[in-house]
Amino acid sequence: MSAEADRAAPTTDHLAVAWDAAVATVRGNIADFTAWYPDDTTTGGAYRPRSARDGQPEGANVGWTTGFWPGMLWLAWEGTGDDAVLRAARHQVDSFADRVTRGVDLDTHDLGFLYTLSCVTPWRLVGDERARDAALAAADHLMVRFLEPAGILQAWGDLTDPVQRGRTIIDSLMNVPLLYWAAGTTGARAYRDAAIRHTEQLRRHILRPDGTTFHTFYWDVDTGEPLRGATEQGHQDGSCWARGQAWGMYGFALGYRHVREPSFLDAARRCADYFLTRLPADRVAYWDLVFTDGSGQERDSSAAAIAVCGLYEIADHVDDQDVALRYRTEADAILTSLATTYSTAHDTTSTSLLRHGVYDMPKNVGVDEGNLWGDYFYLEALSRRLRADWRSYW
Repeated sequence: MSAEADRAAPTTDHLAVAWDAAVATVRGNIADFTAWYPDDTTTGGAYRPRSARDGQPEGANVGWTTGFWPGMLWLAWEGTGDDAVLRAARHQVDSFADRVTRGVDLDTHDLGFLYTLSCVTPWRLVGDERARDAALAAADHLMVRFLEPAGILQAWGDLTDPVQRGRTIIDSLMNVPLLYWAAGTTGARAYRDAAIRHTEQLRRHILRPDGTTFHTFYWDVDTGEPLRGATEQGHQDGSCWARGQAWGMYGFALGYRHVREPSFLDAARRCADYFLTRLPADRVAYWDLVFTDGSGQERDSSAAAIAVCGLYEIADHVDDQDVALRYRTEADAILTSLATTYSTAHDTTSTSLLRHGVYDMPKNVGVDEGNLWGDYFYLEALSRRLRADWRSYW
């Protein structure tokens, strides 16, 4: 960055205040979230135990979002050095190791979300060997979902389920870093090859020519033929679901970081450039990018938090420093809006870090609430902005 740009860079004092408030909330949640796992989203601004399901009791480690809680603990510990937070973070390994050993709710591509944060991260940060072994077991489960000749990881459900067979979703781009890590840890190239092939298939088919993305896409698993795009949580099949677009920004950029394939960085930039054209005045996206100011629709603060992380990641890889500065400036503006308007920094009744998120608008689930992924990526975004030495968990 030039001396002029450095002098013009905005102060981060307000972000430091936001960080302190967020960490205070994380610390305050430790007692409850050690006794039980929170639901995907808040209810009336507060997290409650996960509902009992599939033979598992209330508050059990099930579903796709539980890994974001240990992810927040590791971020908070790295930023504070607090031994109590470290103990809470390390305690999480027991539950995730048990989950993969007993095979609890593993029929999902979201094993990357679950085990990158809960187990790969403690292996990297504190050398926890049990965490490493659990993460490798999760990577092996994820590899079972890689379907030839389609070359994709099936998103959801039993691999024989005719409704889900051959279907992947854009969120999956955030799950493949688990495979890159497994390849580097074991030396087995099959993990890396699957990750690259899957990412390439999404670049070719889930990313549209105009830079927008489908939420989901189907392949014929017998012939490998790409079939059709659709949505599950967006406004329409042909619209652009905001959180999915943010996953594309960040996920394709991570693919570039791991393999240095230029087309992956180009895909990330195309996602980012479109996303930025559809932001309202306060820079926090509506839940689908077809909507903007005056629509009366709900914002999705979680999409904004993911997008900030993606923009910072893209900026780290762009050679043109003026372009990189533009992405960082846009990320700063979104993060400032989150910290000053959408965070719970001045709300002592909330147990989330961010307000005004949307989980699934078509099903009316988690609308205008906090959610675990929004909280995690908000804290990661603050870590990226405030700590020059922070190293990505992905």
